[in-house]
Amino acid sequence: MSSLTRRAAAVAVAAITALIVSPASAHAAADGPGQLNAADMTLLIGLHQAALWEIPAGRTAARKGTTPKVQQAGQKIADQHAQLDQRTLDAARKLGATLPSTPTAPQQGILSRLESAEGDQFDQLFVSSLRDAYGFLYPTIGEVRSSTRSGVIRQLADQANVAVLGYLQILEGTGLVQYSKLGPAAIPPAQDLSAMGMAGADAGISPPISPAVLWLLALGATGVAAIAAVRIRRGRRSAADPRTMGR
Repeated sequence: MSSLTRRAAAVAVAAITALIVSPASAHAAADGPGQLNAADMTLLIGLHQAALWEIPAGRTAARKGTTPKVQQAGQKIADQHAQLDQRTLDAARKLGATLPSTPTAPQQGILSRLESAEGDQFDQLFVSSLRDAYGFLYPTIGEVRSSTRSGVIRQLADQANVAVLGYLQILEGTGLVQYSKLGPAAIPPAQDLSAMGMAGADAGISPPISPAVLWLLALGATGVAAIAAVRIRRGRRSAADPRTMGR
């Protein structure tokens, strides 16, 4: 693992720790109707935290995208994610949960890079960043949906599942998703997954993957996307440098 990757992972872990053990989470658990648990908070925080940077990113793409497909993708994601975020806020209000109000530092970093990027570099950064983030958030929704005891969270997860799949398809419709660079599925290697499910059901416990790990995947994607964007930018600058030609 490179030093850049280690730093990105450290930032993601710090952000997740702050989210999971924040006063907001404690407040939600105390004021909720008795059904809200850590996994439920993972979904609420994860969806809203994503909206705090992905909606502005979509609006930026609608304004700065160099092709109609990128512009349309940005506008659709901004509009549709705003609707999902309102459902998330409504669910949090019903359950007495307090959600974050600002993007994390890595998320704000990506928004800043999008503002400074131009041309094809902007298009690729926008698509890659959001595709990676949604790709990691999508299975998290399913994990929470499969174990929650809250009808409100279950309904929100159903809505989020459909919405996030739609965002993935919108981004893939731009033709800019680099499938060869996507991270592997977060499945434990060399284990009998059916046996894991049976053991969990027999014990009557929550999902075998902890909420902190689930949200680590979603937040960590933003750090990985940022690193990939920087490397793409450096590679293109190197290729365009006449001093490197002919070497």
